[in-house]
Amino acid sequence: MDIDIDFKTDFNPIDYFKEGVEASNVINGELRRHPAGVYFQKMPKDRLSGLAAIPYKPAEEIGYFKIDFLHLSLLDDFKSKEEIRQLLKIEPDWSLLESQENVEKLFQIHRHFDIIEMVKPKSVEDLCDCISLIRPGKRHLTRVYKENKAYVRQELYKKPDDPQKYYFKRSHALAYAMNIVLQLHLISVGLL
Repeated sequence: MDIDIDFKTDFNPIDYFKEGVEASNVINGELRRHPAGVYFQKMPKDRLSGLAAIPYKPAEEIGYFKIDFLHLSLLDDFKSKEEIRQLLKIEPDWSLLESQENVEKLFQIHRHFDIIEMVKPKSVEDLCDCISLIRPGKRHLTRVYKENKAYVRQELYKKPDDPQKYYFKRSHALAYAMNIVLQLHLISVGLL
């Protein structure tokens, strides 16, 4: 299990959490730093690198969990959380999604203009659906979406019976959609 939290690109969790142990991965037989993960449990450290001595996949299998401090460049464009909160209260200009050039600038959907063009999102909920439709195993629902949006929404976010099957949570789609709303505001004022 891991937890993902988005931060500005200059955020280094170890600057704030000295007790944290940076997660590791083995690449070409060499222990390397995981791009975002930090452990706050008692984790053995590699003496040479100072990284977690147990790479993140085996560590997860034996019960460790990491927190991923993800760098999201979108956040670099804002001065405060309050600025973000205020912008999220304002309806974006949804017509900006009619331009492939604009869509190519957007988080998560930049390579999926075909779905955006077909769905023509006019709400955060529609945008969540687009983000979910681009996931593996869900694209086949795109054609049905226009005729029966309610049915497709149930299928998009249904948890599979098989725990090994891919599952994309609506909460993730909503978080991604809110990031796109912020980006639409940046496009509308010429900052993106």
